[in-house]
Amino acid sequence: MDTSKHTFTTLFEQLGMASDDAAIEEFISRHSPLPTEIALQDAPFWSESQAQFLEEGLEDDSDWAEIIDELDARMRH
Repeated sequence: MDTSKHTFTTLFEQLGMASDDAAIEEFISRHSPLPTEIALQDAPFWSESQAQFLEEGLEDDSDWAEIIDELDARMRH
Protein backbone atom coordinates (compact mmCIF):
# COMPACT_ATOMS: atom_id res chain seq x y z
CA MET A 1 0.00 0.00 0.00
CA ASP A 2 1.35 3.41 -0.98
CA THR A 3 1.33 5.60 2.12
CA SER A 4 3.41 8.44 0.70
CA LYS A 5 1.92 11.91 0.84
CA HIS A 6 0.85 13.07 -2.58
CA THR A 7 1.89 16.48 -3.86
CA PHE A 8 0.89 18.67 -6.79
CA THR A 9 3.87 17.18 -8.61
CA THR A 10 2.68 13.60 -8.15
CA LEU A 11 -0.93 14.56 -8.93
CA PHE A 12 0.04 16.23 -12.20
CA GLU A 13 2.25 13.24 -13.05
CA GLN A 14 -0.71 10.93 -12.40
CA LEU A 15 -2.84 13.10 -14.69
CA GLY A 16 -0.18 12.80 -17.41
CA MET A 17 0.67 16.48 -17.35
CA ALA A 18 3.85 18.52 -16.99
CA SER A 19 4.64 18.41 -13.30
CA ASP A 20 7.41 20.91 -12.65
CA ASP A 21 6.53 23.89 -10.44
CA ALA A 22 6.42 26.37 -13.33
CA ALA A 23 4.07 24.19 -15.39
CA ILE A 24 1.76 23.62 -12.42
CA GLU A 25 1.60 27.34 -11.63
CA GLU A 26 0.98 28.17 -15.29
CA PHE A 27 -1.86 25.62 -15.48
CA ILE A 28 -3.51 26.96 -12.33
CA SER A 29 -3.22 30.60 -13.43
CA ARG A 30 -4.49 29.80 -16.95
CA HIS A 31 -7.60 27.99 -15.69
CA SER A 32 -8.41 30.07 -12.60
CA PRO A 33 -10.68 31.14 -11.18
CA LEU A 34 -12.90 28.12 -11.66
CA PRO A 35 -16.57 29.15 -11.22
CA THR A 36 -18.12 27.85 -8.00
CA GLU A 37 -20.94 26.13 -9.89
CA ILE A 38 -18.49 23.86 -11.73
CA ALA A 39 -17.03 20.90 -9.86
CA LEU A 40 -13.28 20.56 -10.40
CA GLN A 41 -13.66 17.22 -12.18
CA ASP A 42 -16.35 18.70 -14.49
CA ALA A 43 -14.15 21.54 -15.76
CA PRO A 44 -13.89 21.53 -19.56
CA PHE A 45 -10.08 21.47 -19.67
CA TRP A 46 -9.74 17.88 -18.39
CA SER A 47 -9.67 14.86 -20.67
CA GLU A 48 -12.23 12.17 -19.95
CA SER A 49 -9.68 9.99 -18.16
CA GLN A 50 -8.36 12.92 -16.08
CA ALA A 51 -11.88 13.89 -15.03
CA GLN A 52 -12.65 10.29 -14.11
CA PHE A 53 -9.49 10.02 -12.01
CA LEU A 54 -10.34 13.21 -10.12
CA GLU A 55 -13.96 12.17 -9.59
CA GLU A 56 -13.03 8.71 -8.35
CA GLY A 57 -10.34 10.12 -6.09
CA LEU A 58 -12.89 12.35 -4.41
CA GLU A 59 -15.80 9.90 -4.35
CA ASP A 60 -13.70 7.08 -2.93
CA ASP A 61 -12.00 9.45 -0.46
CA SER A 62 -8.77 7.90 -1.71
CA ASP A 63 -5.29 8.93 -0.67
CA TRP A 64 -5.48 11.40 -3.58
CA ALA A 65 -8.51 13.23 -2.15
CA GLU A 66 -6.54 15.67 0.01
CA ILE A 67 -4.32 16.94 -2.80
CA ILE A 68 -7.28 17.04 -5.22
CA ASP A 69 -9.10 19.21 -2.66
CA GLU A 70 -6.03 21.46 -2.42
CA LEU A 71 -5.97 21.83 -6.22
CA ASP A 72 -9.67 22.64 -6.16
CA ALA A 73 -9.08 25.37 -3.58
CA ARG A 74 -6.19 26.84 -5.59
CA MET A 75 -8.31 26.84 -8.75
CA ARG A 76 -11.02 28.91 -7.01
CA HIS A 77 -8.77 31.93 -6.29
